[in-house]
Amino acid sequence: MVFSNNDEGLINKKLPKELLLRIFSFLDIVTLCRCAQISKAWNILALDGSNWQRIDLFNFQTDVEGRVVENISKRCGGFLRKLSLRGCIGVGDSSLKTFAQNCRNIEHLNLNGCTKITDSTCYSLSRFCSKLKHLDLTSCVSITNSSLKGISEGCRHLEYLNLSWCDQITKDGIEALVRGCRGLRALLLRGCTQLEDEALKHIQNYCHELVSLNLQSCSRITDEGVVQICRGCHRLQALCLSGCGNLTDASLTALALNCPRLQILEAARCSHLTDAGFTLLARNCHDLEKMDLEECILITDSTLIQLSIHCPKLQALSLSHCELITDDGILHLSNSPCGHERLRVLELDNCLLITDVALEHLENCRGLERLELYDCQQVTRAGIKRMRAQLPHVKVHAYFAPVTPPTAVGGSGQRLCRCCVIL
Repeated sequence: MVFSNNDEGLINKKLPKELLLRIFSFLDIVTLCRCAQISKAWNILALDGSNWQRIDLFNFQTDVEGRVVENISKRCGGFLRKLSLRGCIGVGDSSLKTFAQNCRNIEHLNLNGCTKITDSTCYSLSRFCSKLKHLDLTSCVSITNSSLKGISEGCRHLEYLNLSWCDQITKDGIEALVRGCRGLRALLLRGCTQLEDEALKHIQNYCHELVSLNLQSCSRITDEGVVQICRGCHRLQALCLSGCGNLTDASLTALALNCPRLQILEAARCSHLTDAGFTLLARNCHDLEKMDLEECILITDSTLIQLSIHCPKLQALSLSHCELITDDGILHLSNSPCGHERLRVLELDNCLLITDVALEHLENCRGLERLELYDCQQVTRAGIKRMRAQLPHVKVHAYFAPVTPPTAVGGSGQRLCRCCVIL
């Protein structure tokens, strides 16, 4: 018996095992391990598999060996629902095979940065973990199309898959994946540089429940692929196209006409996009909350005017390196419903036409939390201080030009280092 008359702990005598187990279920891994060292009774309670349904080793220890994962799987067994091995570079295929065999009820598995794993791990997950819903394989660079074929055959309940920087993946792998995993709601493909428009056509054909798609740095993607996605995935709410430098306003038009629920659009470094495309987008996608338009160098104040009129939910907007933006555009933004009520983050780095006048306009944005002004050469310290007096809670990041102070010899000066200030 765990609780005997010889156990002096009053809590062990007064509370039944079931209630103590319930209390232990609220503790994190570190606390459970500490409790396991208190007494024999608590060791058994703390290490009970029912208390280890969710484990995140990233917040505990990442330099683990495979045997640690094997021991965890044997102890937790069917109780384990969520495991994060993010950054555990010592974990390989063998230990994850043991894990898959023992933890067949796993639903959420994070293998981000586990660079030793290969297709063998995905075969094991396919064979034993049919309940898997969330899988993160970020930077698992040995993963190939064979992994996606295996996942599609055995993990048909998958809703979230992150394949970022798995650069061996091609359209054939995507086709195999989506044929079996038609319930995908989030698919992250950042840095999958071999993907072309045909891969997006396969997603269009099978993933009609897709809500989030990340295509960052998939530089071979063109308007044709984005148009196909928009026509087949009308529920899309978040789309990242940053670094897809071939895109034009045709992609924005497709989004505007087919994806009215869009909330997040990242289009940084898409330098061919213009006011015309963003005007149509703003007029049709009124739920937009976050937009990254960094280095969309052709847009002007006209885009800000349209966003101000039609997108009252806008919370975060990046206009860095949009050098045609002026104080007038900021005026419209700050006087809009989103400026008054929702805007939290505004990035204006390298917007060379922005002056202290824009800061005066932004004083109307009472909810503003962060403002980026790096290399805005016409913004002064005095302007920032005035804004700080009106909005003391705002964090302002600015980057000022060198100052040349006078010296005693010939009136020449010494250039001081640039400084980054947070006010």
